[in-house]
Amino acid sequence: MTRILLIDDEQDILEFLKYNLELEGYQVITGTDGFQALEKVAENPDLIVLDIMMPKLDGFEVIERLRADKRYKDIPVIFLTAKAGEINEIKGLELGASDYLQKPISPKKLIARVKANLKKTDSSAAKQKLPDNLTFGPIEIDRKSFTVLVDGEQIYFPRKEFEILFFLLANPGRVFSREILLKEVWGNDIYVVDRTVDVHVRKIREKLGKYSELIETIKGVGYKVKSVE
Repeated sequence: MTRILLIDDEQDILEFLKYNLELEGYQVITGTDGFQALEKVAENPDLIVLDIMMPKLDGFEVIERLRADKRYKDIPVIFLTAKAGEINEIKGLELGASDYLQKPISPKKLIARVKANLKKTDSSAAKQKLPDNLTFGPIEIDRKSFTVLVDGEQIYFPRKEFEILFFLLANPGRVFSREILLKEVWGNDIYVVDRTVDVHVRKIREKLGKYSELIETIKGVGYKVKSVE
C-alpha cells in the first residue's frame, strides 16, 4: 500500500485531508510539526505532504534536512501552505520540492497532484533500473543489439515494440499506465494517443505467440507482465 506522510500544524486540516487520502486507498502517517516530520519519515513514506508555516521547525528547514540525507533525498515532497507569493514557491522548488499547493485547497486537487507525483516517481525508478540485457522465462532481450530471442529463435520487433516489451519485462509484476508507457517510450515532446500503446501491445502479443498471455491487461489502468514461476 502506498504510504503518505502528511504534516500540518492545523489539526482540522490534518484530519480532513487524512480522511480523503484514506478514501483513495493510501495509508496516511500524520504529524503536526517539523520535528515529527523528521521522526516519522523513518517509516519510509512514498510521498510527503508538508506544511511550511509550522512551530519548532518550518517546512523549508525540514526539506533541507531531508535532501541532505541520502535515505530520503528522492522522496517527492508537496508543499501545502497558506504562505502566498512567488518567492516562497520558487524557494520551495529550489530546495527540492516536487510541487507547491496553496491553501485553501480541495481534496480532489491534492489527490490529483499526489497521483501525478507518484507516477513520476514510479516511472523514474523503473527507468533507472533497466539493465542492458535480460532473460525472462523463454524470452532473451539485448538492448545493445536490439535482438529478441523467444525459445532461442530470433524475432524482429520494431523499435517502439522492442522498448515497450523490454520496459515491461524489466519490471515484472508492476502495473504501468498507458501514460507512463507513452512517456518512457515516446518521450514528453511527441504527441501520440493512448490507443497507440494498445496497438503496439497487440502486435507484441502476436509475435510472442504462445507466450502472449505474459502481458496482462489491467482494465482501466494499463499493462503489466506476469511473474514467471
